[in-house]
Amino acid sequence: MTFDLESIPHEIFKAYDIRGVVDQALTEELTFQIGQAVGSEVIAAGGNSIVIGRDGRLSGPKLASALAAGVQASGVNVVDIGLAPSPVVYYSSYALSIPSCIAITGSHNPPEYNGLKMVIDGTTLSAERIQGLKHRILEQNYSCGSGKYQQQAIIDDYITRIVGDVKPARPLKIAIDCGNGVAGATAPRLFRDIGCEVIDIFSDVDGTFPNHHPDPSRLENLQDLITVVRDHSADLGLAFDGDGDRLGVVSSKGEVIWPDRQMILFAREILHRQRGSEIIYDVKCSRNLPAEIRKAGGKATMWRTGHSFIKTKLRESGAALAGEMSGHLFFKERWYGFDDGVYAGARLIELLAGQDQSPQAVFDALPNSINTPELRMEFDEGEHHKFMQRFLASAEFAAAEVSTIDGLRADYPDGFGLVRASNTTPILVLRFEGDTPQALAAIQNDFAAAIHKVDPQAILPF
Repeated sequence: MTFDLESIPHEIFKAYDIRGVVDQALTEELTFQIGQAVGSEVIAAGGNSIVIGRDGRLSGPKLASALAAGVQASGVNVVDIGLAPSPVVYYSSYALSIPSCIAITGSHNPPEYNGLKMVIDGTTLSAERIQGLKHRILEQNYSCGSGKYQQQAIIDDYITRIVGDVKPARPLKIAIDCGNGVAGATAPRLFRDIGCEVIDIFSDVDGTFPNHHPDPSRLENLQDLITVVRDHSADLGLAFDGDGDRLGVVSSKGEVIWPDRQMILFAREILHRQRGSEIIYDVKCSRNLPAEIRKAGGKATMWRTGHSFIKTKLRESGAALAGEMSGHLFFKERWYGFDDGVYAGARLIELLAGQDQSPQAVFDALPNSINTPELRMEFDEGEHHKFMQRFLASAEFAAAEVSTIDGLRADYPDGFGLVRASNTTPILVLRFEGDTPQALAAIQNDFAAAIHKVDPQAILPF
């Protein structure tokens, strides 16, 4: 393949992964080069093989072919598991004892996008190591060889592994919405196999996403599921994102149970078995979560948003569970510590089926505060980071406990406010919570004043 080094689009090498518009930024030629760079990293780590799999996007097969060819050119063997959710790719690393893998996925981006989530020698690549791949390409610093290629079916093994471990005490009636993402290849069958009565919608894998966008963190994408749950009197509904690594949950009343409330249930259950365990949550989560973790006898640790950051922290700390507001849930207890929306859904079914109360009653009993969804301030490319730096330098929140591990989070006695720069798109993400409407408004007023101190003309999303 001919390749112009001058044409490399630097912006696709992001904080958590490589991602861009196919045939414009992410071409087959560049994907081949990325394969060579990743293969060279595998060799440098002492490995000789890598697992690759892909989601249901239309560009997946050609990018998988280019990636495999590049990896093989570095002298690394490729085990191709074909169409599979990202968590199944990660699972394959453990099942096949191959500690490096790549999931070809655009996650919840529009259909014209695709990307690569990479694990080398058991470690999810950090922003620094992703930049290292780019530098390998620019320097053409590759290992050379002729790796082998083989295909391997793994989904049956994955489902069997979960069905053998997750044992609901009674059958529940559930609705599931795969959003035409690749979770459709596993979720309907898995939930039936663990004994659920399943009403599934949009389970056909279709990379054009003809019904709605596969992003369960956005309320508008859960409306079809809410309708089905109500129409069929289901106990609850589960939704999955485009590559199956995130979970959305709705109750029988059609209320969204956001991930920080899901995590309260999971934390209580795990801490009942493993008292004293550490639970990690990201900066966007409710104050109720760490309070409930401590109440159940656990150690609560707040960390940076981003699946690679959370996964690395989980591995370093030995925590039993980690989770993000976006719906990434990482179970180390009874599982492998990677983010898996379908497995998390199965664990939720098991947990709820073991209660004397109905799932709705369990959800209703969860602590709740008045909070906003994720709010967004849009900027030109790169400008949001500059704004964030100025905000950090000038903001004063004397009445709050301030954390700057990821943007700025101010925890008050009666709520919190957060501003952070997204690592994937040029936006600032904001979230607010208060014990009362008055507390929420007061915290938002503090943040409005701090934002306008940086830019008096800033248009606020609240």
